[in-house]
Amino acid sequence: MSVILQDAPFDPGALLLTFSRGREETGAIVSFTGIARAEAGRTTTLELEAYSGFTEIEIGRIEAQATARFSLHDVLIVHRTGPIAPGEAIVFVATAAGHRREAFEAADLLMDYLKSRAPFWKKEVGPDGERWIEPSDRDRTDAARWD
Repeated sequence: MSVILQDAPFDPGALLLTFSRGREETGAIVSFTGIARAEAGRTTTLELEAYSGFTEIEIGRIEAQATARFSLHDVLIVHRTGPIAPGEAIVFVATAAGHRREAFEAADLLMDYLKSRAPFWKKEVGPDGERWIEPSDRDRTDAARWD
């Protein structure tokens, strides 16, 4: 199990390759990569802030719940902080389980949490200035289905 916050860009393909290696008893690996959008030119940079230490602990808490709930073999969460350009990866989540359903559902739960409840502060920067981003109603509804 691993939660990594980093300012530097990452290669989702390389992360998946490393995560997948040597899994003789794992029946399924599911991965998700979130990409920063330009929002039709309205966003030139996405900025994410986190409190180092605290944010990892909170994400680790939900990771542990997902691991227990879905009998996961392993989890990897890599999340960017700092300035992110459109087209760059923001988040990578991989889950390994004995069966596909558990791996899919665990990845879905983790992404719903990261999108709406994880302690990040997100700001879009563009030609019209800056604006803080709050979770949408859909984000909140998606996350609530796991309660």
